[in-house]
Amino acid sequence: MKSAVITFPGSNRERDMMHALKLASGVDPLAVWHADTTLPAVDLVVLPGGFSYGDYLRSGAIAARAPIMEAVRTFADRGGLVLGVCNGFQMLTEAGLLPGALMRNAGLTFVCREVKLQTASTASPFTRALEKGGVWRCPVAHHDGNYFADADTLRALQDGDRIAFRYAEGTNPNGSLDDIAGITNARGNVLGMMPHPENLVDPLQGGTDGLAFFKGIVDTLAPA
Repeated sequence: MKSAVITFPGSNRERDMMHALKLASGVDPLAVWHADTTLPAVDLVVLPGGFSYGDYLRSGAIAARAPIMEAVRTFADRGGLVLGVCNGFQMLTEAGLLPGALMRNAGLTFVCREVKLQTASTASPFTRALEKGGVWRCPVAHHDGNYFADADTLRALQDGDRIAFRYAEGTNPNGSLDDIAGITNARGNVLGMMPHPENLVDPLQGGTDGLAFFKGIVDTLAPA
């Protein structure tokens, strides 16, 4: 699997993400800068976590209008896989590639801890190799992770099996609607999630639960 990780001013998880992708695929991801206007020939594009542009205006709002995002939109329209984690999820909603919005945490504080995630859907290439209903550990680190959508959008997500991950076992850290931790677009090739699976892929990080997520993507993209 060939992948690319886009760095924005204020990103702080791009190296963690590249490490996770290398562990899962055995291939070094390519680095792409926010001011670039084209993407390399890859299977997966990742928007990593951090605080792009200092979270001015709204988290992800300025990054969603960066030059590279038009290429990301075109890549997604052609069926390429796009993953946005934390700040990357915020960018995807701000860019209109995913519905809803990420609001201030219900407790109005930054949260940085481990949660439990349930794989709620295996309908997308990102989750197809995972066990539906399976619960796994994953870190979170965000201030604006409270997912909200109107009633019609929430119903469309539920009816379309587009809720990829939910916070499980009472560990919702931000007040997200329906315990939503990650969603896909209607086509299933764009995934946004608030938790950081890239930060639990090595025993030195305290566990490897997140590695299965990345290996699942690699397996899904492997030639038959």
